[in-house]
Amino acid sequence: MQPSAAMREPVDHKLATLLGAAARDARLRLGLTQGDVAERIGMAMEVYSRLERGKMLPRTQTLRRLCDVLQVSADTLLGVGRADSTPATPRKKVQEDPVELRRMTRKLRELEPGQLRAVSRVVNAVVTVLPRPAPPAPAAPVKPAARAARKRRATG
Repeated sequence: MQPSAAMREPVDHKLATLLGAAARDARLRLGLTQGDVAERIGMAMEVYSRLERGKMLPRTQTLRRLCDVLQVSADTLLGVGRADSTPATPRKKVQEDPVELRRMTRKLRELEPGQLRAVSRVVNAVVTVLPRPAPPAPAAPVKPAARAARKRRATG
């Protein structure tokens, strides 16, 4: 006797598609790439891509990390809450590195130790010759309105 299609196919395609679309929307709202999200949840980018395309469902631990990274509730990802629902627990805002820095970091991880030392020397050389950004100019003091009006009358 051959197993039924339901036994061979454990993935709920409707749920997987819904979750994938919600994850993609949340990722784009945050300005992240698939690689960014995959790296932060500890998953290969190719696997995360399959998740977003609705080809698979995450394990429970991965779903929790995904909610944290995408700053959405599990209800939102699973489609059981309102689309605009907020996470049940408030999340503190984490200062993120710029996208370009995260991309460079991923590329640097692929280098051999000798290549990494060479890149490090180049970066250090470039940083030493670049001018430092100027500190922001202090705001000009605002004169009280009465004093400015007196000055206008005196000169006018």
